Amino acid sequence: MKTLIKNIKIITMDDERPIIDCGDIIIEDDRILDIKILGAPKDGYHEGNSEQYDRVIDGKNKLALPGFINAHTHVAMVPFRNYANDLPLEEWLFNKLFPMEDKLTADDIYWASQMGIAEMLSTGTTCFADMYMFEDVLAEVVKTTGIRADLARGLQCFDDNFDIKTDRRVLESLELLNRYHNSADGRIKVRFAPHAVYTCTPGYLAETADLAKELGVGIHIHLSETKSENENCIKTYGKSPTKHLADLGALDLPAIAAHGVYLSDEDISILSQKKVSIIHNPASNLKLGSGVMRAAKLIESCINVGLGTDGASSNNALDMMREVYLAAVLSKGVFEDSLGIKAYEALKMATVNGAGALGLEDGGQLKAGMKADITLIDLDKPHYYPLNDAVAALVYCGKGSDVHTVMVDGKILYENGEYKTIDIEAVKAAVKKITDRLFM
Repeated sequence: MKTLIKNIKIITMDDERPIIDCGDIIIEDDRILDIKILGAPKDGYHEGNSEQYDRVIDGKNKLALPGFINAHTHVAMVPFRNYANDLPLEEWLFNKLFPMEDKLTADDIYWASQMGIAEMLSTGTTCFADMYMFEDVLAEVVKTTGIRADLARGLQCFDDNFDIKTDRRVLESLELLNRYHNSADGRIKVRFAPHAVYTCTPGYLAETADLAKELGVGIHIHLSETKSENENCIKTYGKSPTKHLADLGALDLPAIAAHGVYLSDEDISILSQKKVSIIHNPASNLKLGSGVMRAAKLIESCINVGLGTDGASSNNALDMMREVYLAAVLSKGVFEDSLGIKAYEALKMATVNGAGALGLEDGGQLKAGMKADITLIDLDKPHYYPLNDAVAALVYCGKGSDVHTVMVDGKILYENGEYKTIDIEAVKAAVKKITDRLFM
């Protein structure tokens, strides 16, 4: 199938030509065939000639950019949105969230995941990295909805006397890997996810990391999210969470580490050497009172910084446009540095850097050969007038509700308020039934 998106403003995220004021995007099947700057030679087609295309999208008053990559979330937490608010992380997690999560069923995950994916699609996300339970159910939802995903079954172990060969969560991770890695035409990837240093014994962390290395998959983990996490790790093991993980070999393979709020200069040096990607979650960290990551310092240290929403229970939204804005302005205000994180750098976190974190060599940019994972923004809104600077407008003025069209692998999944692969009314009804049961 051949698609033309014509006469559209483009943020390519390709540093060689980041902005195209007016161009055509030519898509063949699941990839971008070419991007033409209007006025340049047409190489066999001319403006207005749509006969050779199966589908033509008019880009008037619209902006195209790579789909957002939500590099850390827990999609099926949707039933706990707006529940247990205004609490510190430890109280929220151990006293409120964990007990409620024990009540979730596979059917709950099926419907809650669709709601989370619907929210992400409607706000411009084309790929997400998830850590949770019942990930096999989520994988099936990813298949049917058409989105791209990096999935990991969350791993926890508080017992030193475990057997990795019989551990239920590890066995579920292995089944997930065997059944779904590179499935759905390559849209699904799988990795291992030891939850954190405070929910996994040292031996468990070391053995799951060794198994991940043996299988050739990466790691997804929470790291230095709160001050107390750091203090308790130093008290218990005599070292920071980063040093603890490094000594256990858990950072000797492709790793994405969420939060990174409390990282010392030594931690940053280790993470840079190990080429760990840190995923910034500004809204969740703010709401839980965890603090603000030193994003500019990490970037200066050549660490790849991606962006994530975290789950709907701690955010409470899955809107990457809001995260981009916060990533740009937080660093300026907290660290009194208006140049700390520029608008373009914040947008890179949500696109190029997210692709790098997840090992997506053909994602995060709009240029020939890349996957056709594209978000179109409706610029015909009062807050975009005058536009002046497209990147600044998107980062500082943009809202998730401005998203008009989202495509993954060249297929339109969301367009002008309509979901192409999700029965949103059925999902709403099902999620309401789930929450009625959970909170009865």
